[in-house]
Amino acid sequence: MTSPDHPTDPRADLKALATRGIDWAGRTGRIPRRTAGLVRPAAVLVLFGVLDDVLAQTLTPTVLTATDRENRLASRVPSDLDVLLVERASTLSHHPGQVAFPGGRIDHGDSGPVAAALREAYEETGVEPDGIEVLGALASLPLAVSNHDVTPVLGWWSAPSPVRVVDHGESAHVFRAPVADLLNPANRVTATMRRDVMTHKSPAFLTGGHLIWGFTGIVLDALFTELGWTRPWNRDKEHPING
Repeated sequence: MTSPDHPTDPRADLKALATRGIDWAGRTGRIPRRTAGLVRPAAVLVLFGVLDDVLAQTLTPTVLTATDRENRLASRVPSDLDVLLVERASTLSHHPGQVAFPGGRIDHGDSGPVAAALREAYEETGVEPDGIEVLGALASLPLAVSNHDVTPVLGWWSAPSPVRVVDHGESAHVFRAPVADLLNPANRVTATMRRDVMTHKSPAFLTGGHLIWGFTGIVLDALFTELGWTRPWNRDKEHPING
């Protein structure tokens, strides 16, 4: 995984981050406040891994330009490092069509956030839990629109398995996003959504025709910053969201 051009060891970096954690409260203006009333616990799986032959057979090949290759080489992470994401179905009542981590509400039968994240990821993408090394769970943070309190669970895909859309009522697409592409400054924008007189902003990423913003964009941005992987990018470059 490491080379002179890529001195970082992603698995070791992620494991260390899972141990020390992230102070979400210190990210003023970017994490929504918890709303009054019932808060429903949930968990998501933030699964990183290395694209190999097993996974390559299930994915649409990506044609890289010379600029794409140069930007991947400029990243501190290996070009084959990626993260598992899902595009939510457009028919859902909350966050339709948005890109998200696999996950969902913690059920009574779950032993905790880790069990819930692994179960939900399997139900949404077919990923085999036995092939996932759980690195640790971060502190929870609120998802205000649906009134959930969400625990991100960091995972490393030690034994990759094929992934797919399992329930088309929940997901429209399952894909692996190369981390080096997400870190490319040309693919970084600030998503803006205007409602009445308020403007909501979040760090966002453009990749493979997808826009990753909102909760998922905030978590990825925080992870990359804490890991020291972020490359300087123009936060004044806005991408309007219709909603």
